[in-house]
Amino acid sequence: MTRPVIVGVDGSLESLAAADWAARDARRRNVPLRLAHAWMWQPHDMPDAQDPDTQMQWALRVLKDTAEDLRGRYPEVEIGTEQVTGTTADVLLGQAEGAHMLVLGSHGHGAVAGFLLGSAGLQVLARANSPVVMVRANVRSGPQNDGGEVVVGLAAPDGTSTPLLEFAFAEAAARGTSLHAVHAPDLPPLYGHGPVVGQLAAREGGITGRAETELTDALKPWRERYPQVPVAHTVELARPSGVVLRAALQAGLVVVGRRTHRPALGMRIGPVTHAVLHHAAAPVAVVPHG
Repeated sequence: MTRPVIVGVDGSLESLAAADWAARDARRRNVPLRLAHAWMWQPHDMPDAQDPDTQMQWALRVLKDTAEDLRGRYPEVEIGTEQVTGTTADVLLGQAEGAHMLVLGSHGHGAVAGFLLGSAGLQVLARANSPVVMVRANVRSGPQNDGGEVVVGLAAPDGTSTPLLEFAFAEAAARGTSLHAVHAPDLPPLYGHGPVVGQLAAREGGITGRAETELTDALKPWRERYPQVPVAHTVELARPSGVVLRAALQAGLVVVGRRTHRPALGMRIGPVTHAVLHHAAAPVAVVPHG
């Protein structure tokens, strides 16, 4: 069964930008696109507040108008709509089940307004079992930027990075563009960030040497699987979020990870992913991994 691309739609400019981005991705991958809207009547204190039927009809109109606009511009894409009653987080997490990816705008009128604003946004990013792509309403999310390279930030170039590399290489292949893998190896607390680090890094087989070998080994099977994708990589002894963000300055898509094994308390997605979501101008894909 072909897994669809799902996009959350709420009528905002940001969600419309996300829907357009998702339609282009679905076209590249030749998969269906489904527009989803979470609806739950919200009573207001204002005298002219809309009744439930009016609110529901507005939501249906948003879905219908967005779908019609996308069908007109992307006739080759199979596009469906679904309005689901429930809270934003619950609906989006349900939609993510079995989806190729879930695409959301970076701002909106619901509980996921902003990248990480509110508990619902954190729940979606921290608990979705499929990649979640966050799209800003700017020129970096438009079709003119689809040719930019795919940047993937790897916390550890080992078996846990497989889902990130699989997603990133597939995106680069579908886009006909290059891939840039970046990694900032962990430094032992003893060393800090002084001259000793530079000496160790320069030494053959030192920190960067081992990291270069590990990253090259991790990339090898994916280079063989996707020989058409040009690949570059960077190993840098610096703050990981800064390494990824510098590489992402001209990227068409940035791919970062979110560990699925987190403590029961809290909804953390990790400091690097948190920073990239807030500061990268390009669309950001958050991929769950072990």
